[in-house]
Amino acid sequence: MTQESVQASLPGQGLDPEKMPGHWLLAQMGKRVLRPGGLELTQKMLAALNIQVADAVVEFAPGLGVTARFALEHQPASYIGIERDEAAAEQVRRYLSGSNRQCLVGVAEETGLPDGSATVVYGEAMLTMQPPDKKIQIVGEAARLLKPGGRYGIHELCLQPDDLPDGKKEAISRALSETIRIGARPLTVAEWKIFLEAEGFTIASQVTAPMHLLEPKRFIQDEGFGGFLRFVWNVVRNPVARRRILGMRAIFRSHAESLCAMTMVGVKQETVTEPPVQNLR
Repeated sequence: MTQESVQASLPGQGLDPEKMPGHWLLAQMGKRVLRPGGLELTQKMLAALNIQVADAVVEFAPGLGVTARFALEHQPASYIGIERDEAAAEQVRRYLSGSNRQCLVGVAEETGLPDGSATVVYGEAMLTMQPPDKKIQIVGEAARLLKPGGRYGIHELCLQPDDLPDGKKEAISRALSETIRIGARPLTVAEWKIFLEAEGFTIASQVTAPMHLLEPKRFIQDEGFGGFLRFVWNVVRNPVARRRILGMRAIFRSHAESLCAMTMVGVKQETVTEPPVQNLR
């Protein structure tokens, strides 16, 4: 398949570059790793999830399927991706072969999968873009899908420090949302932890990294030097994309002290049923 035909089948094709969500604009220009902490933080999340051959894996919003490929290298018993965008789902399906591997079009907050049908659930760069009530629904859906002892991993944009003033949080969220053309509501590490613990998860691992998504060093680490050059060439030839992407990088840099990337893995706890109280007379 040619580079042109691959780009034509990517999410965002046909949308106005001025209004397209930032992550799909980056994909259209050739970027494949769209996670805030890059491949390094994705690999740390996967290491903490410790996927084994007996695991039933569910991925929320697999995007272009980069992490799916790494997860499948561990040969889990099953893999199901839940992706709301049909074009993205089709990209993921290119990497799936054999039985018990599928990517369904659906939403993470209501997958339709059975209770307790997974041992590993993870999602990256998707909770950040959800309002608080939807965040709760998605984390709750992960808890519903997991068996007791199952692992849930997230990789998201993060605010720091934990006591960052509310006004500063709101200003950063507003600036991010305006430049990437989609709502962005990152949380502090402490706040992400609260979301997971409220749904019965015990935090087993948490790691942060600088938010360097569009910095040359991180870009080359994630995409390779050839991928970096192709991206630059595509951006140079597209004035609208160039202006928007430089704007995104400027926002990331202007808030660099308050923005970072974070991965966290929680373990679903056993449900403890209290014995009935005997009526002693």
